[in-house]
Amino acid sequence: MSTLRNKVQLIGNVGNEPEITNLESGKKVAKFSIATNESYKDSKGEKVTNTQWHNIVAWGKIAEIVEKYVGKGKEVALEGKLTSRSYETKAGEKRYVTEVVVDEILLLGIKGDNATE
Repeated sequence: MSTLRNKVQLIGNVGNEPEITNLESGKKVAKFSIATNESYKDSKGEKVTNTQWHNIVAWGKIAEIVEKYVGKGKEVALEGKLTSRSYETKAGEKRYVTEVVVDEILLLGIKGDNATE
């Protein structure tokens, strides 16, 4: 581990239809969320599922792939880096957002599913 990097790998289900924006530069950006689930048994032996939501941002060619093949409910594997930013709302409140900026995406699912064609 001589060089540590900012690297995230997630497998999850898309929570909403991706929001695609065409920028003036001609570049595309896709924004969507995915849910990852972790299950365990509690002290009573009952299964408990913990769901985490992640904000995802994809640029350029990856955004084009997302636009064509990724939709709500689709299972995806992705790799990227964590980024944090802040912004101010119209009411003047400061908000902080952590996002995963995608470097690679893999469309998962059953054969015959639109996501894998």
